[in-house]
Amino acid sequence: MADYHTKMLIIGSGPAGYTAAIYAARGNLSPLLVTGMQPGGQLTITTDVENYPGFADVIQGPWLMEQMRAQAEHVGTKILFDTIFDIDISQRPFACLGESGDRYIAETIVISTGAQAKWLGLSSEEKFRGYGISGCATCDAFFFKNQDVVVIGGGNTAVEDALFLTQHASQITLVHRRDSLRAEKILQDRLLNNPKVRVIWNHTVEEILGEENPKKVTGIRIKDVDNGTTQVLETQGVFVAIGHKPATEIFQNKLELDEHGYIKCRPNSTWTSIPGIFAAGDVQDSIYRQAVTAAGQGCMAALDAQRFLTEQ
Repeated sequence: MADYHTKMLIIGSGPAGYTAAIYAARGNLSPLLVTGMQPGGQLTITTDVENYPGFADVIQGPWLMEQMRAQAEHVGTKILFDTIFDIDISQRPFACLGESGDRYIAETIVISTGAQAKWLGLSSEEKFRGYGISGCATCDAFFFKNQDVVVIGGGNTAVEDALFLTQHASQITLVHRRDSLRAEKILQDRLLNNPKVRVIWNHTVEEILGEENPKKVTGIRIKDVDNGTTQVLETQGVFVAIGHKPATEIFQNKLELDEHGYIKCRPNSTWTSIPGIFAAGDVQDSIYRQAVTAAGQGCMAALDAQRFLTEQ
C-alpha cells in the first residue's frame, strides 16, 4: 500500500482521460492516471473506427487507445492500473482510495470514467456485438447504407437513432415493448411521419439471429407482450437504444448529478459542483458521446485544472 501525491489525478482512461493527461503533462503538472476496470474505455470494444480525424484509412479502436496511452506516457504521465472505489472531497487536497489499497492525494481531479450503453442482456446479443449489433447509430450507421435495420427502444435515444439512420438505411423498424413512445412529442411526430420508418408496438426481443462464417446478423426474433406469439424480422443491423449509464456510482451524494446520473458541469466548462474537480467525456456528456468530443473535453478539463491551480 502506497500514498501517491499529485497535482492532478485523472480517473479513467478513455479518449477524455488520455487527452487530459497529455495536456496536463505538457503543462508540467506530472499527472497520475488511474485506468479503472476497462483501460481504454469503450473504444477497446469497438473494432472499425472511421470517424476519428487524422486517419484516412479505417483504424481499430484498441489500437487508437494504445497510441493515446503511449503518447500520454511519453510526455510524462504516470499510469497506474487500479480502480478508484472511494473518494473524499470534503477538503483539498482530495483523497481517493484504490482497490489495490493505494491512496491518491490530489490537488485537482479530472473525472473521465465514461458511460456504458445499456444492453438487452441476451447471450446472442453478446455474440454478434460488433458484427451487426451496435449501441451507437452516429458511429455505425454508415456501415448499413441501403440496408434494413432495427432499432430497439422507445425514448429519445431510440427515436433520434432511428431518424439518423433514415439518412443511410433503406428501411428502419423500431421495436418497442410498450404501446407508446417516451420520446419528446416533436421527435415522435418526425418519426411517425417518416416513410422509411415503421413501428412494431408491444414487442420485446427474444433472440438475435445470425450466421457464423462470416459472422453477421440476419434477423431478430421478437415476442408479443400481450399474447406471447413470436415472429422473425429479417434485418442486417440491430441498434440497441435503451439508454446509457454513466459510471458515477462513487460520486453520488458528493457531486451534483443530473436525473440520469451524469455529472453536471458549469456551462461551457468542465467545472463540477466542487472547485478543483473537473469532468470530461461521456461521464458528463449525454448528447454527443463521440471519441473526438470526449478528447476535446479532456483537453478542456486539463486547461481548466491548470488555470485553477495557477489562481490558487
